[in-house]
Amino acid sequence: MLYRSPVLPYDITISPNSNGLPGIGQLRDVVGAAMTVGLILAVLALIISAIVWALGANSSNPHLAGRGKVGVLVGLGAAIITGASVTLVNFFWNVGQSV
Repeated sequence: MLYRSPVLPYDITISPNSNGLPGIGQLRDVVGAAMTVGLILAVLALIISAIVWALGANSSNPHLAGRGKVGVLVGLGAAIITGASVTLVNFFWNVGQSV
């Protein structure tokens, strides 16, 4: 019985193409606007949570103060993830390309 090894294509190079489909520029604008809205909402959540934290601390209400602290952390986390999303995607794209 004759064994034939499969022929594998070598050196396949595929890279992102910014003009391959119509509407890529508009999609980029929509994603940028969504990131802006996300950052604005993260700042709003941070302000509201800081107010809740202050009210809870001044009224000796540990439950309210705790909720405010959690809200501040969530707002900061949302801002970090929203701001770092492009860098994270680029990092993991480069990691994937080096595999």
